[in-house]
Amino acid sequence: MQLADLRGRRVAVWGTGREGVAAINAVAPVGPAELVAVMDRETYAAKPWTGPVADLAPLHTGPAALDVLLRSDVVVRSPVIGETHPWVVRLREHGIPITSGTALWMAEHAASTIGVTGSKGKSTTTNLISHLLTAVDRPNVMGGNIGVPVLDLPPAQRYVLELSMYQCADLTDSPDVAVLTSLAPEHLDWAGGEAEYYRHKLNLVDHGPRCVAFNAHDDRLRTELAARPGLPLLPAGTLGTPAAAGEPTFHVAAEPDGTRWVRLGDQPLFPRTALPLVGRHNEGNLCVALTALRAVGVDCVAERDRLAAALTTLPPLEHRLTPIEDPSGITFVDDSLSTIPQSAIHAIEAYAGRPLTVIVGGEDRGVDYGPLRDFLAEQEIVATLIGIPDSGPRILDVVKDLGTITTLTAEDLPAAVRLGRARTPAGGVVLLSPAAPSYGRFDNYAHRSRVFRQAIEETGR
Repeated sequence: MQLADLRGRRVAVWGTGREGVAAINAVAPVGPAELVAVMDRETYAAKPWTGPVADLAPLHTGPAALDVLLRSDVVVRSPVIGETHPWVVRLREHGIPITSGTALWMAEHAASTIGVTGSKGKSTTTNLISHLLTAVDRPNVMGGNIGVPVLDLPPAQRYVLELSMYQCADLTDSPDVAVLTSLAPEHLDWAGGEAEYYRHKLNLVDHGPRCVAFNAHDDRLRTELAARPGLPLLPAGTLGTPAAAGEPTFHVAAEPDGTRWVRLGDQPLFPRTALPLVGRHNEGNLCVALTALRAVGVDCVAERDRLAAALTTLPPLEHRLTPIEDPSGITFVDDSLSTIPQSAIHAIEAYAGRPLTVIVGGEDRGVDYGPLRDFLAEQEIVATLIGIPDSGPRILDVVKDLGTITTLTAEDLPAAVRLGRARTPAGGVVLLSPAAPSYGRFDNYAHRSRVFRQAIEETGR
């Protein structure tokens, strides 16, 4: 379904955040028979419905808004509207088509799009692809979940999009190059279960992409892709093992002198130190990004010098292993975007060589923290874990029998920062990597980050 297909139809845009506003501004010019906005409940992102957007689409709120949805020909939903929402169930029962702004946009722009998704790593990988393409004179526009709704993007030769599971769910067209970074259980409340989450996430590759660049070190991702035979797969990070088409793959390996290099097959490209991002997981993100570049015709061997130079100027992304130096000699690290155990594992691994205090806990969605415990046990990581509500106590309970882990509780995030500062020596790290979503006690991960940073400043006085 394209935007033009909405001409003469009754269209309801469900959601009034930036995605909803972008959808209304895009749908109105095509001439729908009726265009309305719907908000079933107030959220932190809700803004007064006034001005030009209110003139284009009158707002219907509360329970009565369901009737408005049910008499629509098409519903355009914002990403937060989940499959388990009772109104979505009703719409499905009535056979009313549900789409999204991303799906409407992709139907017209798939051939010029690199679409990136994954449970973790998608923002970093999107940023890498866009930045590196620009460095080798391949103009592109970056957007999607990373900042700009796709319906607000300007015309471009190529688009590089970060796509959340929400944005993948309603797609009926795959991008030219689909990029997959990782797969682990998340957003199960939206999707309705783990299998459903994987299905919605991988809907990105279910509609004929030209190729699929993916992290071949991710076991779950490999399993799910194996269940979709016929996909044109381009693995990354496989220690030089040729892909199905016989092509060498990007990976990072140690040289005889111990230095780590990014390689394409047996061809060294540039040292790992060119990438300013810490952690082995970011090595994997880089390899996936380089695979995507190669998929659109970039000769990464010939361009190795420009690519390496570009990595040194990579724009940082907030709330992703962002170090905050402190006069005490302690390094505080903001990893507020850590919402699942796997992201906390990556963060801990990146700093495991230093005295380490980790603040964990957030909204409890019943996620299995067994993988975090297994990692800490297998690697024999020595760390202090400070648990905060709501899921902090459950995380601490999972690791309580590990002799290398000290567990403490705090009533909230500022109290955890105070405790971490008191217990961590100079040269050590206090890491906020919650392994849980922020919602419930914070507006979003950025709000959680602000509270963390404010607490660092106040406790350092």
